[in-house]
Amino acid sequence: MEIQRALSQISEIHGRLAKTDVYRGYRAVPVALSGGLALLAAAVQGKLVGNGSPESFVYYWVGAALLCSATAGGGIVYSYVGQESQLARRRTRTVVGQLLPCVAAGVGVTALMVRLGTESIAFLPGLWAILFSLGVFASRPYLPKNIGWVALFYMVAGTVLLAMAGDSSSLSPWGMGLTFGVGQMLAGVVLYWDLERKSVR
Repeated sequence: MEIQRALSQISEIHGRLAKTDVYRGYRAVPVALSGGLALLAAAVQGKLVGNGSPESFVYYWVGAALLCSATAGGGIVYSYVGQESQLARRRTRTVVGQLLPCVAAGVGVTALMVRLGTESIAFLPGLWAILFSLGVFASRPYLPKNIGWVALFYMVAGTVLLAMAGDSSSLSPWGMGLTFGVGQMLAGVVLYWDLERKSVR
């Protein structure tokens, strides 16, 4: 009985430590690079899919999102698999877990909007940005406090994209490219300025 209580207390201490120490798994360069890839995806969309259907817009940007996510999170996966201690792995699961509900919601909303048809798809870019904003806000206790400005940027950009959805101009490649490109580059700047710059000194 005493062992169980001790293990429970240790687990609680680990949880409190995880909330008081800033998570350093996200790195500035891969996160900013994912923003660059979003801008590149916007620039080449016309050449790759042309003026295709709204459904092709969705498939294109889902693919771009997977590529950008792999770029931004590749270092986390590498460290988790090969280098982190048990405590660091638990911390990584906690921090990354804050984003999973918004990702799951994004998948569900995307499937629903595609099923509803062309007019509904115009709302997806704004909804994606707002859902991502909520994920960043949820991760804020574990990240540099200035990351809240990045989350706010995504929220405002998502609201603007929703306002543009009435005439389908939200499906412009630059709506997605600028929102997620600038957003990820801002996140990279915050990570560098608040974490990596200090460790270099």
